[in-house]
Amino acid sequence: MNNVMHSSLVSIVFLLIVVLTGCSSNPTDVKKSDQLPKLYPDYVGVTIPVGIAPLNFSVQDENAEAVDVNVKGSKGGTMHVQGEWADFDIDEWHQLLAQNKGGELTYTVCVLKAGQWTQYQDFKIMVSNYALDEWGLTYRRIAPGYEVYSHMGIFQRELATFEESAIIDNTQIPGQCVNCHMSNRTNPDRFVFHVRGAHGATMVQMNGKREWLKAKSDLLGGSMVYPYWHPTGKYCAFSTNQTRQGFHVVKDERIEVFDLSSDVFVYNPVSREILTDSLLMTKDWSENSPVFSPDGKYLYYMTCKQQEYPAHYKDEKYNLCRIAFDAEKGVFGQQADTLFNAVAMGKSLTWPRPSYDGKYILFTLTDYGYFSIWHEESDQWLLDLDTGEARELKEMNSPRADSYHNWNVNSHWVVFTSRRDDGLYSRLYLACIDDKGQCSKPFMLPQRNPKKYDERSLYSFNTPDFTQRKVDFDAHAAAKEIMGDSRLETKARQ
Repeated sequence: MNNVMHSSLVSIVFLLIVVLTGCSSNPTDVKKSDQLPKLYPDYVGVTIPVGIAPLNFSVQDENAEAVDVNVKGSKGGTMHVQGEWADFDIDEWHQLLAQNKGGELTYTVCVLKAGQWTQYQDFKIMVSNYALDEWGLTYRRIAPGYEVYSHMGIFQRELATFEESAIIDNTQIPGQCVNCHMSNRTNPDRFVFHVRGAHGATMVQMNGKREWLKAKSDLLGGSMVYPYWHPTGKYCAFSTNQTRQGFHVVKDERIEVFDLSSDVFVYNPVSREILTDSLLMTKDWSENSPVFSPDGKYLYYMTCKQQEYPAHYKDEKYNLCRIAFDAEKGVFGQQADTLFNAVAMGKSLTWPRPSYDGKYILFTLTDYGYFSIWHEESDQWLLDLDTGEARELKEMNSPRADSYHNWNVNSHWVVFTSRRDDGLYSRLYLACIDDKGQCSKPFMLPQRNPKKYDERSLYSFNTPDFTQRKVDFDAHAAAKEIMGDSRLETKARQ
């Protein structure tokens, strides 16, 4: 046996011994470092809720042979793992977090390289007092391409574990795009999504009963997209958008989506009536992305002056507006008010999402347009509805695109997408917002083996939302209904 082969076998045997026996023994003859360990994902200093899946991680060092991690709770309890990556037992992890709610976890990380263990500087993870009681997340998973829909679907993921399943996958409905899904205040009893393609439709499911609405109508002039439920569940707001996409020829920009025209309206799923108003369907302005206030008394939306496209696409800039809504009568107020003037800043506002406690509106600010997912300058901002003041959430943002966000029902947790890792793929992050509107350092949605998961994944995540429980949806029956093309007509209220 030559020396190279012998050396390789010795290394493999040593690593197997470390993996198989290391969990019961701490490293000895350790060299100390005054540096923090470089982790993937970066979980150093984050704040997490009780009940979240284990924050497994790898060390970002191609020469690392093994990692050893000790975790100690400020209120008691310890964990110890050793192996190729930090892989925590789910049950023990949940016990440790429950024991340390409102406290902190101290991590001691050692890395084995060339037979030598190095112990890095300890770091902490805070365990929040704020509950995250939702069962999980829903989101669209899609390949980051442009020309074809490719493989995509709407998926759901349990937050306490790593279990993921499809709500509906377009392998069941070839050539179709499923998007724009939304439940009512994270309650999936009211669930809606849009199907785009030859068999287009808007699906509205209430208490397990599905209805498929005609995708386009002469009244609307476009599809029913970007839905948002009224808190009573009696109405769902939509916008109808005629979008186009173009491609950049410069290195740092890829794709642009601009809105030829759009209007906002409210749909009554019981009567199948569409409620419109001249203030929300103007000729020279595009109204877009409506959301109801948590008390149901107002409808927030974006609006911008229509431009000549594609020549002046960079002049497409949106402000945030508000109009009163009477849920008893199903009528709108007499005037629309501007809540945040992004245009005066030379910017464009998109994806407004009010917190369910009525304190804030979280939105994305970008240089122009509303399709912020491809804009590296896209950042998250928080508008205080009591003071009218807005500020950039520097704690949440990154140098790359941060966008698509939603609140959990107690308004202390936010899920959003970010391209901060590689600039190409949008991944899911969570962050905590306290009673004073301060935001914690975001953390990536945990995966069983994060490095391997992201290396093998060909999909971006977008339009995430929390869900109180697993969405009950018969995808097999729904696929037949989509391809069957039986659609219900909507009508304008007389």
